[in-house]
Amino acid sequence: MRLTWRGAEFRLLLPILLLVPLGFLVTNIALTGALETGDMTLAVGFVALFVVAHVVLVASGHRGDQLILPAVGALGGIGIIMLNRLPQDLAGTSAFGLELGMAATQLLWFAVGMIVMLAIAVGLRDDGILRHYKYSWAAIGIALLAATLVLGYEVNGARLWIDLGPVSVQPGELLKIVLVVFIAGYLAETRTLLTSARMRIGFLSIPPLPYFLPMLVLFAAVMLIVVVLNDLGTALLFFGTFLTMLFVATGRRSYVLIGLILFVAGAWVAYQLFGHVQARVDVWLDPFADPLGAGFQPVRAIYALGRGGVFGEGLGQGLVTLGGSLTIPFVHTDFIFTAIAEELGLLGAFALLGFAMILVFRGLRIAALARDDFGALLAAGLTASLGLQTLIIIGGNTKLIPLTGITLPFVSYGGSSVVASFIMIGLLLAISHRSGSADEEAAG
Repeated sequence: MRLTWRGAEFRLLLPILLLVPLGFLVTNIALTGALETGDMTLAVGFVALFVVAHVVLVASGHRGDQLILPAVGALGGIGIIMLNRLPQDLAGTSAFGLELGMAATQLLWFAVGMIVMLAIAVGLRDDGILRHYKYSWAAIGIALLAATLVLGYEVNGARLWIDLGPVSVQPGELLKIVLVVFIAGYLAETRTLLTSARMRIGFLSIPPLPYFLPMLVLFAAVMLIVVVLNDLGTALLFFGTFLTMLFVATGRRSYVLIGLILFVAGAWVAYQLFGHVQARVDVWLDPFADPLGAGFQPVRAIYALGRGGVFGEGLGQGLVTLGGSLTIPFVHTDFIFTAIAEELGLLGAFALLGFAMILVFRGLRIAALARDDFGALLAAGLTASLGLQTLIIIGGNTKLIPLTGITLPFVSYGGSSVVASFIMIGLLLAISHRSGSADEEAAG
């Protein structure tokens, strides 16, 4: 194994890793009113994590994409600065003798996620365990959801969490990965049949049911359970990812049209049958109808976005608390984008979106350069999941769509989300490395 100099990655990481300590410094000055650095332990720890990750990739001879890690570093840097600025008693860890505040706990999860990412990126040289055991992965996904249904408990009306001793986990975060693995494996195997053999219903062309039914049944089962668990954000994410992968595999616009028709029909039925769906939509349409009740969060978010304007209030100068209470409940999870937009303004919000777009573009590039159908579909599915999750939560924060309780990847607080997102990045890097190695062997 020989060293591979990853110069572009190093050059792009350098300004990010310098700006994170600067963000901590500026925030501390704004909050304390004193020209002091404050505690920089978390900032140094964050920098150290990405330096170590870069060194490991160089030492292992990794030839994967060099823009992925800097994009993650930028998103994570913005997130850790904002989480450090918020009241630290909003969340934290009290286990195994540790007493950590919210930002320190987030950094701990970043460390766990980074270890898993590097293990996958460096160690997963053969994707056979993913490709050939797709039904096993699907079974694991169903088991995760079933466990949540039986053992889970509700937070904000959604039954998403399971207690595992001193920590709580969100199985749905891992489910979105295993579902993408299954769909990629199944579509790679049946791609030719789904593309060439078709049935016609009027002007629409649909795939033959014998080829399409197994995936459709599994997906319908997952969606049904997710709706029962009141996790509408994950349901929307799964549906969007599924349609994206189906289009990438077949290139059939009719399949997407059918999917959109089914989505509209399903949304109407859900609105009629489920009170919590109706409540979400009603609040989205008119949050000011009950500004101190159901519309409290959206209304406060709108005001925060307005205060931010173009240039923002400045780091540490946003109206996070008022009279000792949070102006926006769950600002560290569901509404962290709003807090960022208030303090960094429209320009800062666009910068965050820009980093997310870089991640999506590079993920799609990895899919386009993948050396086989499975790798291409897996990369496309993982990228679609990350991109759609970002759009869904930001759309909810800005009142473009009804609010759903999912996290902003690498930015919002949450261990399950952070680790799951790093697993996706590890898989993307592994696929990219194989493509790079294949090109090098062909050239040599």
